[in-house]
Amino acid sequence: MSELTKRVLFAVAAIPVVAAAVWYGGAALATLLAIAAALAAWEYGRLAEAAGQRPMTGWLIGLAALLPLATFAVHLGLWVPPLPVVALLAPLLLTVAMWTRGVEGRPLEATAVTLFGAWYTGGMLAFAFALRYHRFAIGPLAGTLLLMLPLVITWLNDAGAFFVGKRFGRTKLMPSVSPGKTQAGAVGALLTSLVGTWAYVFFLLAPRAQLGLSWAGVLILGTALSVAAQVGDLAESLLKRQAGVKDSSHLIPGHGGVLDRVDSLLFTIPLGYVLLDVLLKVGA
Repeated sequence: MSELTKRVLFAVAAIPVVAAAVWYGGAALATLLAIAAALAAWEYGRLAEAAGQRPMTGWLIGLAALLPLATFAVHLGLWVPPLPVVALLAPLLLTVAMWTRGVEGRPLEATAVTLFGAWYTGGMLAFAFALRYHRFAIGPLAGTLLLMLPLVITWLNDAGAFFVGKRFGRTKLMPSVSPGKTQAGAVGALLTSLVGTWAYVFFLLAPRAQLGLSWAGVLILGTALSVAAQVGDLAESLLKRQAGVKDSSHLIPGHGGVLDRVDSLLFTIPLGYVLLDVLLKVGA
């Protein structure tokens, strides 16, 4: 079976599942995010180990999966974690690392790598749930459209970078991190993101969800999402470079790993949430 066939079959199976989870929200979306976070955290742990680090794998995966579920619990009003509890997490993990590993196990590094990995995967994906239930989104359609915005723009950004880079790419963007990316591709990604953001806002978000942005707001949002998507892609490429691997794993046929699929989204979804919150609030 060719790689293209594998990609198509995976897309046919995955897209309806993701679309249903986004539309229905609630426990379905929280569960999907928790599973994705756990798998991405597991892959991150493998990359860290290949790069010479020793993350606390069980804690890493557990915390990453817990963060989207905790966001769901906060949404339901079941639990709001007190700030001291959150603040005590780092010293708690450090204590566990020192107790179980000793000095030779480099507990400070293990704690830092574990906490960063949990937030990088589960913490960032938790913003997807927050965006689906954004305070300005009235009803499931508005929430779905808000959440789909960074997803669609990220896909357009990747497509623009690929086609423009393939046609006009000469000068490398950051060859030491990702040899395949070019400056022309980065410009193409920005242009497609701007056009895509404009079309999405004026033809979907404004008429269907009554959530409009000004031209300035579209320019800010489209530019920021494009930059975030490219930085997110480069960040994961850096992790893989340090680990000396091409893909984060082989969990997804034809696509590599979960982290390979969500690397840009880990940056665009949180930034999209923050920017939309600000721009919609000020009416920009």
